[in-house]
Amino acid sequence: QDGLKQTPLHAFHQQQGGRMVNFAGWSMPLQYGPGHLESHLHTRRHCSLFDVSHMLQTKVFGRDRVKFMESLVVGDIAELKPDQGTLSLFTSEEGGILDDLIVTSTSEQHLYVVSNAGCRAKDWALMRGRAQELQAAGADVHLEISENALLAVQSKRTSLPRCPPPRAAALPWPRLGPTLHGACGHLPSSAPPNWPFYLLCQKNVAMGYVAGEHSRVGTARAAALPWPRLGPTLHGACGHLPSSAPPNSVPGEVTSGCPSPCLKKNVAMGYVAGEHSRVGTALMVEVRKKSCPALVTKMPFVPTRYHTLK
Repeated sequence: QDGLKQTPLHAFHQQQGGRMVNFAGWSMPLQYGPGHLESHLHTRRHCSLFDVSHMLQTKVFGRDRVKFMESLVVGDIAELKPDQGTLSLFTSEEGGILDDLIVTSTSEQHLYVVSNAGCRAKDWALMRGRAQELQAAGADVHLEISENALLAVQSKRTSLPRCPPPRAAALPWPRLGPTLHGACGHLPSSAPPNWPFYLLCQKNVAMGYVAGEHSRVGTARAAALPWPRLGPTLHGACGHLPSSAPPNSVPGEVTSGCPSPCLKKNVAMGYVAGEHSRVGTALMVEVRKKSCPALVTKMPFVPTRYHTLK
């Protein structure tokens, strides 16, 4: 663990028995005592809080901040309302996907951008390089990295209850918004390291966030073109290997897979040629030189129950 960066909640993770590992140069808890299976089921049934403070948090200032952001990502950033956020993608000049991110238009006249820790250096270089290009052309835009603690709440019942203004003003964090996990809040890095205990009232898992279902050569529209994205369920292990349609053709590729504790079977995601994408289609997935039967399944595998701000 020597030389690894630490989040503001590092001491809290250690106090709660977190098994700390190296994730993208950060000391992060891989799991707590109950293990991954129990933590997953707890989150599905109740609620868990994730420390994602290792993610890159960037503030974008200046009157040309929207022009700057829209030159890098897909999505209509100009139409975001104050304190409204959107999931988006950094794209290359060729339209390839570089990383996913969340952009929030704050009521404090700046954009708040959260992107993945594993792509931190690449994302920062991309944003800084574009900012310098626009500045050289006379644009008003500048960047600032935020060192706030960042927390993600994951639960099928994730929501912020209505509170009277005095109680709302006393909440531990000043910003809340939708994220990939459900809801997210950030607070100064000087916040007491044990305060999440009072929110959770028990130990909960905290795992490093991993982004994943895209590559530099894939485009943002790939799922709607000749290679639709699908979700096969498998009767065996799964991995980043070709998926095969009988008898010997190779119609696609599995991008990720893992066991599903809720469904008690293995699940995966990948891309296949359109003629093999119909729900119920039987495929063979090659895993460690062995063929495993798989069935194309409608996604999401587990029904979602999102709370939205609409």
